[in-house]
Amino acid sequence: MRRGACKVGSVTLGLVVAASALGSVLAIGGCSQPLIMFAPQVDTAPPEPESTGSIEPAAPKSFGPDLSGEDWRRAKAALSVALDPQGNGQPVKWDNPDSGMRGMVNPTGLPFVKNDEICRGFLASVIGPGGNRFVRGTGCRPSGGAWELKSLKATTKPS
Repeated sequence: MRRGACKVGSVTLGLVVAASALGSVLAIGGCSQPLIMFAPQVDTAPPEPESTGSIEPAAPKSFGPDLSGEDWRRAKAALSVALDPQGNGQPVKWDNPDSGMRGMVNPTGLPFVKNDEICRGFLASVIGPGGNRFVRGTGCRPSGGAWELKSLKATTKPS
């Protein structure tokens, strides 16, 4: 046998032994590796903001706490007629002889659109046994809906 042939064979044999040993280590070592599990993703809603700057105060319910349900029903009817953009823009009176409360709603300015609602400013007077007062505000009506108060502020006299 020649010297070079033996060395080539031993080198080749050494590479085969090293490769099989490495393969065995990798195969056996692979079993001891942790399994990676993927949990299914669930769609969740984004978290709610902690605070917002867009919260508006509650809309007023009537021209004042001294109006009974019947007083407000009559005043609201006058409000609806006075604020109607098809109307003549004249003041509309209301009264309730049972309670002694009465008043008038006078539209101020022209109707305008805000948040897809027709709105109009007004000045209303409320006259009753407890005294007289004026309130200035804005009423809005969604298309086909009823007029609702959006803002209301007591004033001392009409301006």
